[in-house]
Amino acid sequence: MTKHFVGDSAALLGRSLRHILRSPDTIITTAVMPIAFMLMFVYVFGGAIETGTDSYIDYMLPGILLITIASGISYTAYRLFLDMQSGIFERFQSMPIARSSVPWAHVLTSLVANLVSLVIVVAAAFVMGFRTGAGPLAWIAIASILILFTVALTWLAVIAGLTAKTVDGASAFSYPLIFLPFVSSAFVPTDSMPAAVAWFAENQPVTSIVNVIRDLFLEQPVGDDIWIALAWCVGILAVAYTFAMAAYRRKIT
Repeated sequence: MTKHFVGDSAALLGRSLRHILRSPDTIITTAVMPIAFMLMFVYVFGGAIETGTDSYIDYMLPGILLITIASGISYTAYRLFLDMQSGIFERFQSMPIARSSVPWAHVLTSLVANLVSLVIVVAAAFVMGFRTGAGPLAWIAIASILILFTVALTWLAVIAGLTAKTVDGASAFSYPLIFLPFVSSAFVPTDSMPAAVAWFAENQPVTSIVNVIRDLFLEQPVGDDIWIALAWCVGILAVAYTFAMAAYRRKIT
């Protein structure tokens, strides 16, 4: 059964990736907005923001990476919604394939596409002056956190893609996720915010994830933020996966 699932997921993943290769504007669009944010914040607002660091781009890059992911997962909901509208789901049901391989293929496609977008954004950051002394283990830890965050948010996108009534509604769910880093420690220290806003910023998932990635880039101890970040990611993943598979089962029965 496991072999059947893996093979079916790989085949459907290949199908989705071919669609992306035929329309690479998906990845380009996902990367362009975060790069535009970097340009604006570094060269327009950066000089007016006090973060206690020598380079503002070093401070803000973790938040930009999360925005990249939040922007990219909207296309998962979009592609899933189009698959449902085209009738391909009904065709898959008539074929001897593992049922769960269909949503998993979309999740893996999102992971691959978002990793490519993240590489493009990091490369642009280096061109703009980003520097880090992070070693191989730190980079592996950063990549692992970003992968876990991507998978968790992608399952949220699966819920949106399965339950949306319109194509615009399928992708619009990601807008609050894109906005969330702006109310966190991603661009300014939380102690510079009004009390109520600072409390929210300190207790939402983006802040802990951003803090961990920033500390890893700066070769600083990560402290308890690593456990808080992992708890948020795993918690979101568990809840999103449960509701996504429940919504999927309702669609195919």
